[in-house]
Amino acid sequence: MRHLSAPRGRLALAALAVGLLAGCATRPQPLYYWGDYPGLTYSYFQNAKGAQEQIQALEALREKARARGQALPPGFQAHLAMLYGQAGQTDRLAQNLEAEKQQFPESAPFMDFILKKFERKPAEARP
Repeated sequence: MRHLSAPRGRLALAALAVGLLAGCATRPQPLYYWGDYPGLTYSYFQNAKGAQEQIQALEALREKARARGQALPPGFQAHLAMLYGQAGQTDRLAQNLEAEKQQFPESAPFMDFILKKFERKPAEARP
């Protein structure tokens, strides 16, 4: 019977220990809850789903994210705001743009730009 030499035996034990420890490591949790958000937006831009269908699907994703205690991804609430605007629900449009701005402060200049454009439209329509 052959015996492993001392350096080889130690090396094998070290490799086994590293393998066991690596197997016990947990995967890092994602920063955001994506759900089917990418697929939903893709289907919207392919005209496969209308605004109301998108709103319902995205609101369901928002609830799942809340239930899991995870944050929504960047652009989620801005996309939802756009859909609410298309559906004529202006209060929900503004709420979602403000929520996007609050969650991602770096988006504030763009969200403010959209809000200003939106606020100007009703005034322009008046005679």
